[in-house]
Amino acid sequence: MAQNDTVKLIGSWASPFSIRARAALHLKSVKYEYSDEPDSLNIVQYIDEAWSSGPSILPSHPVERANARFWALFIDEKIFGSLEAVGGAKDDEGRMAAAGKLMENLAILEEAFQKSSKGLGFFGGENIGFLDLACGTLLGPVSVIEAFSGVKFLRQETTPGLIQWAEKFRAHEAVKPYMPTPEEFVAFAKKKFNVE
Repeated sequence: MAQNDTVKLIGSWASPFSIRARAALHLKSVKYEYSDEPDSLNIVQYIDEAWSSGPSILPSHPVERANARFWALFIDEKIFGSLEAVGGAKDDEGRMAAAGKLMENLAILEEAFQKSSKGLGFFGGENIGFLDLACGTLLGPVSVIEAFSGVKFLRQETTPGLIQWAEKFRAHEAVKPYMPTPEEFVAFAKKKFNVE
């Protein structure tokens, strides 16, 4: 893509998927025009391939790249699916079953984080990468579900690595300007769903 072409990003300020794309553009030092409407993780892959500025977002090794895509799919399908099941449960029994599945999936992700981060802070090591962007967008929805359900899903005893990672991710210069606080996510959800 030519350096003087204008990049237009369409998203929603509270969308976990928009946050992925905005942070990826920041990592690549790409200036863009933002329009607040709906968006995907495919955008992050495109940004990484289209701009060579900044660090690589996807791992360069094919096996590591496939592994990152696998875990991103796990996040999108299993964890976001579990979050939706908790939020959409019709009764306490359904909510408890969905909450148990969410905790199980977060424990699996914790194990994946421990293996892939090698104690260096992010899923890919020392720098934010593809999987961090995929996972970071869980933080808002998890905050909302925790606030509405009264259940803490990210716990020191079961997901200590993810808790430390979340703090580091939220504070990263490529994420902080775009990531609403947990309180802002909760206020947005209360307004959207007309909940006091």
